[in-house]
Amino acid sequence: MAERAESNEQGRDAGEPTEALPPGPAVSTYRNAAEEPESAPKRTTDWRLVRDRVVGLLAGIVRWIGLLFALVLVLHVIFVIGEANAGNGIVSWVSDWSESLSLGFKDLFQPEDPKLSVLVNYGIAAVFWLVVSSIVARVIRRVGGSA
Repeated sequence: MAERAESNEQGRDAGEPTEALPPGPAVSTYRNAAEEPESAPKRTTDWRLVRDRVVGLLAGIVRWIGLLFALVLVLHVIFVIGEANAGNGIVSWVSDWSESLSLGFKDLFQPEDPKLSVLVNYGIAAVFWLVVSSIVARVIRRVGGSA
């Protein structure tokens, strides 16, 4: 073997770069091959963040529902004042829903003009839904601990 090493050294030019060895098998970083590899860090769940997101989502849904209720009531006011065709499907659907959503406000005030009556009573009902949904969303956020 010593002769072989000497012959390799003699055959090589002094100015020739040496060739790098090809990469060998991966070197184990474990001290003992029987040891278990370190497991990946366990994922932890930030439950505060989850709670804040759920509370925020729930409060947002409440706000959107209140907004949709108010929108239906405002559409009913627009359809009545604009004398929309009562036989139209959209107008009848909005009218049916607005009857339910107006709660006790639909006959709160009884002016002589029927259009003014719809404007005032259903307008108050729309404002009611906006205010109530805002308050309920705020309570949800406060009870839920969300900012």
